[in-house]
Amino acid sequence: MCDSVIHDVADRLSREPKVTAVYSSDLKRASDTAEIIANRCGILEVTKDAGLRERHLGDLQGVVFHEAAKDNPVAHRSFVSNREDEEIPGGGESFEQLFQRCTSALDRIARKHKGERVVVVSHGGTIRALHRRASPDNHFSGRVLNTAINVFHVSDEDEWSIKSWGDVAHLNHTGFLESGFGGDRNSG
Repeated sequence: MCDSVIHDVADRLSREPKVTAVYSSDLKRASDTAEIIANRCGILEVTKDAGLRERHLGDLQGVVFHEAAKDNPVAHRSFVSNREDEEIPGGGESFEQLFQRCTSALDRIARKHKGERVVVVSHGGTIRALHRRASPDNHFSGRVLNTAINVFHVSDEDEWSIKSWGDVAHLNHTGFLESGFGGDRNSG
């Protein structure tokens, strides 16, 4: 992803009132993005949380998706399985394990920052799992767009809701929407 797009989302988030903290997955791509956002929001430090990582793909970690079925058909079948409890061979996570890990992370963050506005930078699979937790029908069927702003609210009663989903208005002037999201099947 190009730096200008990351700076655009950082500029957009810096206009949000009273951002008090920035959290990120501890994986480099997300934590680098979070550092830029934190700087623009006047936050001195990004808190890295392994609970916000992308789904661990086990034997498929680092494998190009369109080569996965040929390179490791057993792991690929597990990866594309619709079973929530299907683990990917080689230490990979099931959807349920991902769900438990990342929703626990956001619960911890919400408890620590009651009544505050917090920016969390993560990954597509993690964001889909968080959406599943917050959606009334417990289902996700859309796309997670890179640098989209998704607003979750976690109440004091541990009720989750989605206040805004897929906001990419900050990218309207960049041309990234057409090239990054419409150009190929791997985008978003």
